[in-house]
Amino acid sequence: MQKTQVLLVSGAVALLVVLYAFGRTVPRSDKQAMSTAAPMQGGQGVEPIAFSELLETAKAKIPADKLLQINTIETNVVRGDVKAQQIAAYKQLYSTWDSLNQLPVAAYYLGEAAKLENSEKSLTFAANLFLAHLQHAPDPRIAKWEADQAISLFDLAIKINPANDTLKISQAMVYMNTGEPMTGVAKLRDVVAKNPDNIDAQVTLANLAITSGQYDKAIERLEGVMKKHPENAKVLFVLAESYRSKGDKKKAIELFEKSKQFMTDPELKKEVDSYIKSIQ
Repeated sequence: MQKTQVLLVSGAVALLVVLYAFGRTVPRSDKQAMSTAAPMQGGQGVEPIAFSELLETAKAKIPADKLLQINTIETNVVRGDVKAQQIAAYKQLYSTWDSLNQLPVAAYYLGEAAKLENSEKSLTFAANLFLAHLQHAPDPRIAKWEADQAISLFDLAIKINPANDTLKISQAMVYMNTGEPMTGVAKLRDVVAKNPDNIDAQVTLANLAITSGQYDKAIERLEGVMKKHPENAKVLFVLAESYRSKGDKKKAIELFEKSKQFMTDPELKKEVDSYIKSIQ
């Protein structure tokens, strides 16, 4: 089980959520985690910020020499009539804004370069940048804009490779955490309908069931998955959390201990041990 795949939130709203580009596998007391129960940022009814406003605000924060450099590169984008030149200019803008710690603006330019390149790899990388940053967006309008950008880029990547379920799951995560959970759920169910053995989609749906208090549904789903994948640490771990949320600590601890048998990361095993102690 990889650390980048499951993030557990303990406490009053015990839930799990699968993340594909970031996150930890078990809870850390000093971290706030993302909930699928209610969108963190940029929910329905929030208008996305205009990129022009975002760019203007970012430019007001940077030194004059950097502003001159950026304006020069922007001119190159407009004048560049060869696609390769435009891609290079967009990537240069990305690097410059990234060095200035203006991540949403940087991601935008990488996304524009990816659209011109039109490769699954570049589109996915840019989409994941938006997905990673929207968790920390200081303004719901920025989060909504980032979500829209990520969804659009994932759409383009999926068009290139319709068989890539990971892209669909990542896109579903955007929907579920920015005010459109049912759209995300529908996309996950579509993945599961076509590929019942997709563990990531199955686990994510189980996480949503836990979030909404439907513990028996989560258990039923994961027990079915475990029949084919009895040694999958992630499935065992999330199933254990389903039982813990239901109130069956004995069964939960038994499954948490079993999940450790199939983990190769010593640090991860220690974290699971700590979590077990916290619920005993």
